[in-house]
Amino acid sequence: MQATAAAGAFAQRLAVGKGFKPLTCASGSQRPTTTCRGVAPTGSSLESTATPTGTFEGLRRLNVAVDGANARSSDTLSLTSQVPKNGTGNRRATTMIMGNGLFTQTRPDVRRIIPDNTRGRPVVKVVYVVLEAQYQSALSAAVRNIDKNRSDIAVEVVGYLVEELRDKDNYEMFKRDLSDANIFIGSLIFIEELATKVKAAVEAERDRLDAVLVFPSMPEVMRLNKLGTFSMAQLGQSKSAIAQFMRKRRKEAGSGFEEGMLKLIRTLPKVLKYLPSGKAQDARNFIMSLQFWLGGSPENLENFLVMISGAYVPEFQGQRLLFEDPVVFLDTGIWHPLAPCMYDDVKEYLNWYGARRDINPELKNPNAPVVGIILQRSHLVTGDDGHYSAVVMELEARGARVVPIFAGGLDFSGPVGRFFYNPLTGKPLVDSVVSLTGFALVGGPASQDHPKAVEALMQLDVPYLVALPLVFQTTEEWVESTLGLHPVQVALQVALPELDGGLEPIVFSGRDSNTGRSHALYDRVEQLCTRAVKWAQLRKKPKAEKKLAITVFSFPPDKGNVGTAAYLNVFSSIYSVLVDLKRDGYNVGDLPESSEALIEEVLHDKEAKYSSPDLNIAYRMSVREYKKLTPYAEALEENWGKPPGKLNSDGQNLLVYGKEFGNVFIGVQPTFGYEGDPMRLLFSQSASPHHGFAAYYTFLEKIFKADAVLHFGTHGSLEFMPGKQVGMSDACYPDSLIGNIPNVYYYAANNPSEATVAKRRSYANTISYLTPPAENAGLYKGLKQLSELIASYQTLKDSGRGKAIVSSIISTAKQCNLDKDVPLPGEEDELSAEERDTVVGKVYGKLMEIESRLLPCGLHVIGEPPTSQEAIATLVNIAAIDRPEDDIYGLPGILAQSIGRDIEEVYRNSDKGVLADVMLLNDITMASRTAITAFVDETTNASGRVVGVTEKIGALFGAAKRAPWVEALASTQFRNADRTKMRTLFEFLGFCLKQVVMDNELGGLRQALEGRYVEPGPGGDPIRNPKVLPTGKNIHALDPQAIPTAAAILSAKVVVDRLLDRQRSENGGKYPETIALVLWGTDNIKTYGESLAQVLLMVGVRPLPDALGRVNKIEPIPLEELGRPRIDVVVNCSGVFRDLFINQMNLLDRAVKMVAELDEPLEMNFVRKHALEQAAELNLSVRDAATRIFSNASGSYSSNVNLAIENSSWNDEKQLQDMYLSRKSFAFDSDTPGAGMAEKRQIFEAALKTADATFQNLDSSEISLTDVSHYFDSDPTKLVQSLRTDGKKPASYIADTTTANAQVRTLSETVRLDARTKMLNPKWYEGMLKSGYEGVREIEKRLTNTMGWSATSGTVDNWVYEEANSTFIEDEEMQKRLLETNPNSFRKLVATFLEANGRGYWETSEENLDRLRQLYADVEDRIEGIDK
Repeated sequence: MQATAAAGAFAQRLAVGKGFKPLTCASGSQRPTTTCRGVAPTGSSLESTATPTGTFEGLRRLNVAVDGANARSSDTLSLTSQVPKNGTGNRRATTMIMGNGLFTQTRPDVRRIIPDNTRGRPVVKVVYVVLEAQYQSALSAAVRNIDKNRSDIAVEVVGYLVEELRDKDNYEMFKRDLSDANIFIGSLIFIEELATKVKAAVEAERDRLDAVLVFPSMPEVMRLNKLGTFSMAQLGQSKSAIAQFMRKRRKEAGSGFEEGMLKLIRTLPKVLKYLPSGKAQDARNFIMSLQFWLGGSPENLENFLVMISGAYVPEFQGQRLLFEDPVVFLDTGIWHPLAPCMYDDVKEYLNWYGARRDINPELKNPNAPVVGIILQRSHLVTGDDGHYSAVVMELEARGARVVPIFAGGLDFSGPVGRFFYNPLTGKPLVDSVVSLTGFALVGGPASQDHPKAVEALMQLDVPYLVALPLVFQTTEEWVESTLGLHPVQVALQVALPELDGGLEPIVFSGRDSNTGRSHALYDRVEQLCTRAVKWAQLRKKPKAEKKLAITVFSFPPDKGNVGTAAYLNVFSSIYSVLVDLKRDGYNVGDLPESSEALIEEVLHDKEAKYSSPDLNIAYRMSVREYKKLTPYAEALEENWGKPPGKLNSDGQNLLVYGKEFGNVFIGVQPTFGYEGDPMRLLFSQSASPHHGFAAYYTFLEKIFKADAVLHFGTHGSLEFMPGKQVGMSDACYPDSLIGNIPNVYYYAANNPSEATVAKRRSYANTISYLTPPAENAGLYKGLKQLSELIASYQTLKDSGRGKAIVSSIISTAKQCNLDKDVPLPGEEDELSAEERDTVVGKVYGKLMEIESRLLPCGLHVIGEPPTSQEAIATLVNIAAIDRPEDDIYGLPGILAQSIGRDIEEVYRNSDKGVLADVMLLNDITMASRTAITAFVDETTNASGRVVGVTEKIGALFGAAKRAPWVEALASTQFRNADRTKMRTLFEFLGFCLKQVVMDNELGGLRQALEGRYVEPGPGGDPIRNPKVLPTGKNIHALDPQAIPTAAAILSAKVVVDRLLDRQRSENGGKYPETIALVLWGTDNIKTYGESLAQVLLMVGVRPLPDALGRVNKIEPIPLEELGRPRIDVVVNCSGVFRDLFINQMNLLDRAVKMVAELDEPLEMNFVRKHALEQAAELNLSVRDAATRIFSNASGSYSSNVNLAIENSSWNDEKQLQDMYLSRKSFAFDSDTPGAGMAEKRQIFEAALKTADATFQNLDSSEISLTDVSHYFDSDPTKLVQSLRTDGKKPASYIADTTTANAQVRTLSETVRLDARTKMLNPKWYEGMLKSGYEGVREIEKRLTNTMGWSATSGTVDNWVYEEANSTFIEDEEMQKRLLETNPNSFRKLVATFLEANGRGYWETSEENLDRLRQLYADVEDRIEGIDK
């Protein structure tokens, strides 16, 4: 990493004082290192004319020469990431639980140098701590040179990588080394928990130490600086006029001011040198020290150590140790390993490049792709640049010219603007950019400026790849790790560059554990460079010649499921894309006339005969061809036997399903393959892809020769194949399968977590698409009749008819099965007027809950913006939320305030069934809709589309006439609503409206296929975060270290309090001792960590930000403040949460174990109570017994319960429970984070058996319990019951934070609400049926997922199945529509009804069952008839 990470402007371009001697070329530019050709100082020299290019073996020889000091024998260091194959071809890396379980096992002794012979010289002991090891080689060379050649000083040195200080033995050694050291040096100490350890150790010795120098690090470590009278004790606390002036000017002038200040700082050493004040001289020494350090070469570091020793070590008082001033290199420039010098002028570099005699003729072709490379200056000045040379030479060997740039700081936006543009035309010079720094484009580990980075990259408008050097692990440790990258590196060097739009986090270099030097990982460099060139070629190749492979999914692998994607009408969307591509000049052949015709062409018939010849076979691949073209085919035989196997095979060949349209291939991705095998589903780790899956991607890359692949919709299987979590090796299946093809992936905007997995594990450029706008569920059938009765009661309750109407309300409510949700008296019971109001209020409240429930209607089509009515539904929901950080207040609150009420009180009373407030809340809701409809109507044309938003909305706010929302409220009781607050709100809603109707889904795809930069944007819920819109952006998640936010903690407290209150009210006033809950990746991104904060609050722990705002500290909340016992938890993290938030898993594990070790009464600390019991039972330490943070094994996802249920491949519930225990019992241990996920099933079961309640969160309207299978897949309700010694079924709760009025319902209440508002609701299922083929599948999926809840929790009422049967089976007209639209999905629907009955989840009449059996046989005959 760059040594100037957080120095900001102060250090970015720090230069020289009087007498400094920069090395220059004839052109005036500076030389890159102490040798001319950019070679590490090992004595090697490489002349341009001798450069081997065109072969990777040549690169191999070159890099060994460049980095000769780092070369080791081939049997101990293979510069490739391939895990050695065993006899069966197994490529899986096993979890490497190394020594102390940490990420690195390197020891500081490899950095210890003790003079062999002091020759009577004073010995200065130097101890240093750095983030990574690039300074190790140069610093060691400097010390050896001093010890060998100087007669007046000897140096003993020992260095620590900050990560090594996690190890207790290393930390104790560090303290011992400090105890007799003279000088301490620290740099880039930005990891809070390790910074604390460094601070504690150094602080204890600071007064005794002769000098302490800390370069950019955490503020508390920087304050340790001590050079004579110079210190930084007041760092960050200065209130001086100068400091305030600088802050003010920086804010006003931005980077221009910083450049001016840097020019001043360059002259500072010269000025301070002549001042008599000791303090000024000490300040000068510090600035010179920083210059020496940033210079980084052995010569600079040698002079640095001599200068500091001479000035501050007492033994040298009165002596004058001679040293040279810093040798300074360019702050920014262009570097090439074969160039005679660094260049600060792109024209000079291009002149040199064009005159090279060693390059292939193809590099002189003006149409050759040009790849820009971004490098860390510190690696160049320290001579640790062999891995950079490897990338440069490999790109050139693949026919690409290169422009490798560097910067002294970590703001690369300036150099990008200076060096990546053609100096003559001003147009971009490069066709793609590869950053080898691993950092965000602007900023390092401390702070980033993503808007500035995005602005620079959007202007450049080329693909931006960010590759990774290994930082905290050696190459061997990374190869063996199932986690892949260290979690801190994932947070700093993967998550943050993604916010800039960075793609493809490929590990390209490792480090040597002995020398600390970087070396290229040759296979990874080859993968990186090939892919970078492929992206660049997309800019060069004519559209008519580009070949695009559109990949659709079929999951579960039923014949009616081809074209599966969340919220998306896949074939209509593909048709829309093809029409757009044809218009844009792509060759799409003879395009069918409609999307229906497209389905016919691709599938050969609507039924999508997945495993039959009726699905169009695009290619038959012989086994010989498959083995020849698929280098990893042998590795698949361990799981699947010899090819071709039984999947996607005719017994002789491997079959690729799909259809070509000109240069576009539409293919069907094979499925995992083990969905129907109960034994495979029980395996704790997922199997490799099968031969048919591998053959599909081999076909795309090597036979069809796709220039890009477009994965169509959320989501397929590629990114969830086994391999490292982040930082793929060539032994990881996603990396092997995607090969060299640029991957573009349409992903639902509301699913940033799984989109991020696709981005990291399959190198996808994820383009967001809109989910269907949420509408209110409305009322129907008996529910509508009930609403009319309540309206009558409101009018006539004081007349003689009041009692009769209430009796009818009670009767109708029971017919609608509302008695399961609302306590109802008998129809003949005598009720007082107040009791009648209470009954009606509770029923009305439940009706309002159903009616106002948000649901997405229909499926989205790519490129179709929402109608005005859909936009209104979205804006109503956006307007309901308070956003106090932006001084925006929700409309319901504003309206309530206008009549002297508090909206929170109205919500609470409505929840209790207070009739007056139920009615008031309904009035507020209706008034909100009316006001927003009036607002949107101003921009709506005759066809119901929103047009001219910018002009028309702008005119509204400038007009003299009364605003439409004010006009709409004039006739209501809310006419006096605060107009200032409403204006602010509607200005925000105007912005949101523009975003809602703006559409770039087709535009984003075109940009990606043209090799352009796709603007990044957050994924999530557009209601909570309108910045998700417009769609068509490259989705990213968030900085994982930024959650939970303060707002999320407040929201979490509301939910936790309501959850505990609900459980106590139903459990005799007793608190639950343990809650088993689930953490989802997407939920925590959308809510900025609400459910993460819930866990911390349950155990009574407060998360705290560090000095840089990162949430990585915790403290226990005192029991007196908490006011209740600490609740024990069993946390099941989804595989996606594990991948994205492993740092937060660390935080949670630390929190639970900290609480378990508190000396508190057991009745007030259930975590400790259970940990003590389990420690005794399992013979463990209390700390190990307090393990509570579980997930899948690394590289595996889900419990497979969903796969078993979707494919009917399970025998009984015990088998499902065994799947859950087998797959989800892998624990994260903060004490041994390098061990990855370790199986701890005994502790998992012991913890689960104490659970009194299970709990999950619903956070957005698009996804509810039966929309996806993930929720029941993670539900342990019946499992807990089977484990508990008393056999008691735990209570089950769902928190619903989809509206401003957060609710905690029982699981059964939520399942009923889901059924009423979606599966049984004509508004929902008719909306789905408008989408045709896909819509039938969506209806069937809801029934299957409902049965999933029966299997895992037993919370589905019988009437839900009865009503579904009545709606879809007994209605012959509906039955006919379903059958004709998608017969295979209809067959699965019928089969699910029969299965639900057969498994005891649905009791019904024999008449119904006979009808279903006959119907199943008829559908089978119909399908078989089609088959013939």
